[in-house]
Amino acid sequence: MILSRKKFMLIAFCSMIVGLLFQQPAFTCTTLVVTPGATIDGSMIVAHSDDNHLIDQRIIYVPAMDHQEGELRPVYCSAAAIDEYPQYASFFYPRINATDRGPGYITPGFPQSIPLGYIPQVTHTYAYFDGSYGIMNEHQLMFGECTDGAKVQLDPKPEKLIFYSSELSRVALERCKTAREAVELMGKLIDEYGYYGTGETLPVADPKEAWVMEMAPSPDETGGLWVAKKVPDGEIFVAANQFRIREIDPDDPDILFSSNLFEIAEKHGWWKAADGHLDWLRTVSYGEYNHPYYSLRRVWRLFSIVAPSREFSPWVEDGFTRDYPFSIQPDQKLSVRDVMMLMRDHYEGTEFDLTKGIAAGPFGNPNRCYGPNDGQGDVGNPNRELLGAWERPISVFYCGYSTICQGKTDLPDPIGGILWVGLDKPSETLFIPFFAGVQSLPQSFSQVDTAQFSRDSAWWAFNFVANWANLNYKAMRADIALMQDKYELKMLELIPVVQKTALEIYQSDSDLAREYLTNYSTQNAEFLVQEWWNFADQLIVRYDDGMFSEPKKMAQQVGYPQEWLDLTDWSQGPTTYKKVIKRVQ
Repeated sequence: MILSRKKFMLIAFCSMIVGLLFQQPAFTCTTLVVTPGATIDGSMIVAHSDDNHLIDQRIIYVPAMDHQEGELRPVYCSAAAIDEYPQYASFFYPRINATDRGPGYITPGFPQSIPLGYIPQVTHTYAYFDGSYGIMNEHQLMFGECTDGAKVQLDPKPEKLIFYSSELSRVALERCKTAREAVELMGKLIDEYGYYGTGETLPVADPKEAWVMEMAPSPDETGGLWVAKKVPDGEIFVAANQFRIREIDPDDPDILFSSNLFEIAEKHGWWKAADGHLDWLRTVSYGEYNHPYYSLRRVWRLFSIVAPSREFSPWVEDGFTRDYPFSIQPDQKLSVRDVMMLMRDHYEGTEFDLTKGIAAGPFGNPNRCYGPNDGQGDVGNPNRELLGAWERPISVFYCGYSTICQGKTDLPDPIGGILWVGLDKPSETLFIPFFAGVQSLPQSFSQVDTAQFSRDSAWWAFNFVANWANLNYKAMRADIALMQDKYELKMLELIPVVQKTALEIYQSDSDLAREYLTNYSTQNAEFLVQEWWNFADQLIVRYDDGMFSEPKKMAQQVGYPQEWLDLTDWSQGPTTYKKVIKRVQ
């Protein structure tokens, strides 16, 4: 049933009050690019963890569409920008409720999304995968994303500031085939229609070329500020909630920027010509996001894994450090599976290992729940004081989904492009492939409500396993790793076989090839989701009541590791009838 206007306004009012009482955590993601010269098979890879705190976890397929001359495209408000905007029917769930994006975004029972404005529509738009941000289209154009701190954050204004990065990426996927084309289009849209929200980093790539586009609202509250830089082939780029582009050289052909950048920066005292090249990071932000090392530790970690010979230090002088370059060459070329493993990291084996220490509990749990004493949603205020902080890992428990886009030049777009989707936390998920040429997604991937548990939802299968693993993380993580190896390695083995068959079909009938890829992707995904539900059921029995059970050997006592017991008052427990004075913990 559609909500009445009166009831809708009541909900909107309540939402605003709740927003005042409970600060919404900002969306904080990790993203990376591995260029063809840095991969084993010459693929372009763009990865992104959407660390989004239980919002809209649906992966939506938006079909290709034809449009009438003179038609207008609505631009919807994004709650991912700063917060929910009930006045525009912009909520964390559903992210969009509209009929113009195909059947996947028709969400009965919720108000229709209200456009902030319109732009001229093109006569044909491409099919693409969508999430909190655009992901990948049928021509192998692919996106990553992370939110950044910026000196200026603005709310949307109808007809004046109508674009956030989410809608920018979607328009680009609808209209573009190459990364440079996408950057130029998004830049023009910011210039003409205005940008609101937070700072943003959007890696965008095609099978040949990768760019990183970064943007921030303008203090003049019109248009916006943006820069873009090409990632050199053979190198890897990483971003983790902090702008990564530094000097803007107007003569560098591999750097693009908004025409008003220098004028606005000088007008507001952020930069002057005597300073030399404008430093984008220092000009538009206060440095690091949230708290020291919230961002830079992840950049260090990924760089240190892929290029240990560089001996990057995890310690820097401040949030404007130049110790970590824009991009680096890896010591060895990477595979898609290598990228999957990078996304699962908790600093294992380092001095920051989150599976170690008192906070990890007896079973090495790397998850750290945030509370009122932790920084959330801060944009890097240098005067802010915190009582403490946890290390922020790449794989974080509140990740909604992660994507690894893979593009290749030696195959037609529908066959060469692959979107690997990992639902929920990367370290406990299974990456499942969908070819760029599919014509639909399984219903279980497109129907997710985080407020209602359902075995009809693929996301809930992976979320359940990730949460159940908290009971005995060390043991269950080993079980999960075996499942990941079993199925991911098998899929990687089968992909070339599927591509070969699809190519043979494609050469005589491209539509039939798309149908074949759709059927394979759907059947494979549905099988794997069911396997994960079966796995979840096994874990429930295997680790029931804090014990370990297996057929014919039930209820084996697990106990606690001695090193953890030594940190507790276990040794002072009731081992005698004499009174024991317990030491203060």
